[in-house]
Amino acid sequence: MWHLAWPLALAELGWMAQGVVDLIMAGPLGPAAMGAGSLGNMLFYSVAVFGSGVLLGMDTLVAHAFGAADLRDCRKTLVNGVWIAVGFTVPLMALVRLLIPIMRMAGTNRQVLEQFDPYLKALTWSLLPLLLYSAFRRYLQSMNVVKPVTVSLIVANLVNLLGNWVLMYGHWGAPALGLAGSGWSTAIARLFMAAFLGAVIWWRHRGTGGVLADASPWPDFQRARRLTSLGLPAATQIAVEIALFAVVTALVARLDEVSLAAHSIAVSVISTTFMVPLGVSSAAAVRVGQAFGRKDIYGVALAGWTAVLLSAVFMGSAGLALGFLPRWIVRIYTADPAVITSGAVLLQIAALFQLFDGFQVVTTGALRGLGDTRTAMVAHLVGYWLIGLPAGYMLCFHSGWGVRGIWTGLSTALILIGVALILAWRARVRQLDFEQPLPAVLS
Repeated sequence: MWHLAWPLALAELGWMAQGVVDLIMAGPLGPAAMGAGSLGNMLFYSVAVFGSGVLLGMDTLVAHAFGAADLRDCRKTLVNGVWIAVGFTVPLMALVRLLIPIMRMAGTNRQVLEQFDPYLKALTWSLLPLLLYSAFRRYLQSMNVVKPVTVSLIVANLVNLLGNWVLMYGHWGAPALGLAGSGWSTAIARLFMAAFLGAVIWWRHRGTGGVLADASPWPDFQRARRLTSLGLPAATQIAVEIALFAVVTALVARLDEVSLAAHSIAVSVISTTFMVPLGVSSAAAVRVGQAFGRKDIYGVALAGWTAVLLSAVFMGSAGLALGFLPRWIVRIYTADPAVITSGAVLLQIAALFQLFDGFQVVTTGALRGLGDTRTAMVAHLVGYWLIGLPAGYMLCFHSGWGVRGIWTGLSTALILIGVALILAWRARVRQLDFEQPLPAVLS
């Protein structure tokens, strides 16, 4: 499990590094450029992540087929995943472009908007490569090929860094495009990622009749429907989480600037720790799906609980660090005493849910390996929107807790979601009825 998970965790950290580099390199262009870049990235990601979330169903179908040693079926899923990526590109591009006039009507700062417009237009062209990359990645990792995923993101970060330097500031004879150059650089880096993983797939299949051996290049609407039915709940769950943090940030913005700064730092910290169990979650989906495909109930249970154990070790350690060293961590971001004090309190609250945050993301992956993407969607919808957000709002604005109240509500929601999904995973494993009985220790 660890052999499969660590390259994926490193790849997730690579995603974060790309955004951090873009933000740092926009700094010399001024606050308006930084604000436009942050806003554009957030809005683009909110749309793009839905499209890539639909492709999460490939984890299930490819892993099941690979576990059953049916490579032809794996290839059929890849073909249909590519068609889904292409099919979603045009409407998602239109939706991204629509955000520009929406931001204009919403009264976005004029200086920010001047740079936001060309940046988002350039970034839009990275959507198709990003979705193709997602399809290729799901295919490869479901067949235990994960190191090329990590390599592609490491090299893409270097391509993006160089592209920013050339296109933003006009080096090597290129025009100085400002923030728009960062958008074009990101598009080039994502085109490289898709091409690299496409080349890896071609290379791996070169001796077996090619990628399309025994598989039609045309879409299979029944399989595409199955992929979409698996992926849409997963995409909806991701959208629910992104929307929640957007609403929470908007609520915190109603408070003082110290609270907003402390909130931003705390979100950055927990987003970083979250990347490791997110990688383990992808590995869990693969290994559980492969065991399910070969009708191995022992393998299903062992893979899922091993992923939970790995997540518990890491997130338990992260929780201890946030609980006992919060001021040290916040000082990495700022030297402001007020922000350090407020941020340290938020990290101590976050320490309470680290373990459960790991539980929820890993069991989401394990359940996806069994073909269940709806349970996690419902748990997140109920936990976040019906319990966590209302509780946080009441504690913040009616009980006078301020930003601590919002984070207490989030902590409550994540603890409940983590417990609910652990119990759901346990129940699903106990319902499996394959050839051999489940050992008592796993039962």
